Amino acid sequence: MTFEAEPYEADVLAAFPAEVQIPARTVADALAAAAGASPRILVVLDDDPTGTQSVADLPVLTRWEVEDLSWAFGHRIDGRRPDAVYVLTNTRSLDPAEAAARNEEVVRNALAAAALVSDGAASPDAASTLRLGFVSRSDSTLRGHFPLEPDTIAATVADAGGGPTDGVVIVPAFPDAGRVTIGGVHYMRGTGTSAGRLTPVAETEFARDASFGFANSELAKYVEEKSKGRFPAESVIVLDLDVIRAAGPDGDPQVSAKAIADAIDAATDSTPIVADIVTENDLRALALGLEEAERRGKKLLYRVGPPFVRGRIGQEIRAELSGEEAHAGNTPSDAGGLIVVGSHVGVTTRQLKALVEQHRAARIVEIDVEKLLDGDAEGYLDNIVRTVVEALHSADVILHTSRLLIKTDDAAESLRIARTVSAAVVAVVNRTLKTFPPRFVIAKGGITSSDVAAHGLEIRHAIVRGPMLPGIVSLWEPVDGPAKGIPYVVFAGNVGDDESLAQVTRKLSNTF
Repeated sequence: MTFEAEPYEADVLAAFPAEVQIPARTVADALAAAAGASPRILVVLDDDPTGTQSVADLPVLTRWEVEDLSWAFGHRIDGRRPDAVYVLTNTRSLDPAEAAARNEEVVRNALAAAALVSDGAASPDAASTLRLGFVSRSDSTLRGHFPLEPDTIAATVADAGGGPTDGVVIVPAFPDAGRVTIGGVHYMRGTGTSAGRLTPVAETEFARDASFGFANSELAKYVEEKSKGRFPAESVIVLDLDVIRAAGPDGDPQVSAKAIADAIDAATDSTPIVADIVTENDLRALALGLEEAERRGKKLLYRVGPPFVRGRIGQEIRAELSGEEAHAGNTPSDAGGLIVVGSHVGVTTRQLKALVEQHRAARIVEIDVEKLLDGDAEGYLDNIVRTVVEALHSADVILHTSRLLIKTDDAAESLRIARTVSAAVVAVVNRTLKTFPPRFVIAKGGITSSDVAAHGLEIRHAIVRGPMLPGIVSLWEPVDGPAKGIPYVVFAGNVGDDESLAQVTRKLSNTF
């Protein structure tokens, strides 16, 4: 189906059946029945840490040595083995060769760790066999290394004896943040005066990304574009809402599951499979269908947006955390909190403006990118750190990069500049942490939040506790290292409304 730009969502959906009502428990029970004595863990290779914003109570790693993955596979939360483990690869900040190498390393180490846990070496109560599934988590606005990353995962699994991948299931939808796929077309929902409208994602600012731009909103054509014709649009299997909702609102979900599995039967040799998703029920219907396809013997990989994993493992939607819950189990510091803003997308700049206007007690510290690139970077950062540490004794600090985005036509040079800026932000956070630890840390932006977690706060192992706003903005609890006990909030650059950053800060602050 094709539509003019910015149709009304209700008009587009009128051509399709109503959603099938599916409790999360139905999916969880189906997975438990299928697992038997061989539990399956999804290993989520997350190309920045914002993929955790839709899940709760799961381990997340910023390192991926065999011992790190063994810890995660053997870890128990409320007495249960995790259904998924997130590995923060941060590949969106890497060039293609580096991204491929990192994906391969994570997959090989995960397979080695699973063998250890299965043998009981890493966990005394491990089941006899631990199976792994692999998820390549990427941006809901289609930015990232595609098809490179799923290609690499598939090749590595095959090389390790896991056999060929039949299909790569592509599900960028993120309804909580206004990203939906209908009729094979990926849209952004409008807000404010545009509420009810749908904008094809290729017509948004995200499609003009300096490193990962694209021209097509129809996912089959997006696949053809990004694969440079290797997968023609007509070869892509499209699971539209007619298939996802085959059972009807009061029907048996297994009817939809069978329809989905039947549609996937033809997949072979990493056939791309794209899925329509508008609601959580659609994600759960898809999960049941994928489970049925895998029961029939299909080997699948997943290239997805944030909420897919929640639906795939049958996890309930976690209510947003309160400030008290964010600090639970730890005594909050009397120091100020540190809000770090690196993203340059429009919504982030508006959120920063709203926070500055409302949080009059906060100290504003800017990292001037031009000075960083052209001047005495070391001396400049010394002054920044002194200013931040002094201010944290009595106030929250809003640390942000200058809003003038320095662009080039060279994708590699754009990445180099981004890395230089991110390294400066990381240095300020790390030196601040070791001088005067803040009450909390919020990091705004995908690459920013990844680097702040792994290097600024030196988080190696953490537990994702849940969202700070409904369905978006993830709270991590570091379980080791110098940031242990400090709530860390991962805030994607492209989610929320203009008030969202202020709302999250208000929950955690003792001066706002």
